[in-house]
Amino acid sequence: MGRTKPLLPWGPTTMLGQTLTNLLGSQVDEALVVTGHDAAEVGKVAAAHGVRAVHNAAYATGEMISSVQAAIGALPENCAGVLVVLADQPLIPTAIFDQVIAAFRAGKGEIVAPVYRQQRGHPVLFGRRFFPALLALPPGAAPRDLVRDHADELYLLPVESDTILLDLDRPEQYERFRPDIAGEEEDACS
Repeated sequence: MGRTKPLLPWGPTTMLGQTLTNLLGSQVDEALVVTGHDAAEVGKVAAAHGVRAVHNAAYATGEMISSVQAAIGALPENCAGVLVVLADQPLIPTAIFDQVIAAFRAGKGEIVAPVYRQQRGHPVLFGRRFFPALLALPPGAAPRDLVRDHADELYLLPVESDTILLDLDRPEQYERFRPDIAGEEEDACS
């Protein structure tokens, strides 16, 4: 993107701010933001939402697993699971977070992932018993490797929204989906 994605403007907030707003409206018990590049600025967005930030010292590797591992290391002992949420998915509604959490709490699977038209997306919830396996994944591996290796414990939760598939990785995706900022574009009739 050429800029720090979580800090990109999103309506009156940032991409991360909107993702946190959606997440914090759900049944999630606690949220953490894992920082990397621009940690201080990303941490300010987290703090503005009352969320603790944890720094991933290995963020420069570009590997998602190091961020997941940093988060797991900061979770309280009584945490039943970890919901992996990507900052660049501000379009995922609160209801989907709730559906994933409810499926896990109902014992549907030790790993729960939403699926839209046979395509698996995010967020993915891993039960506590998978924390050691996530922590043991080497650089270059990804949480999806664990999902693949434990398909028998995976519950695919059908959802009615393709937002679970939309992570905004390219500038044209960002421009297509981001909400207008009030006053940014004048109506031609004004």
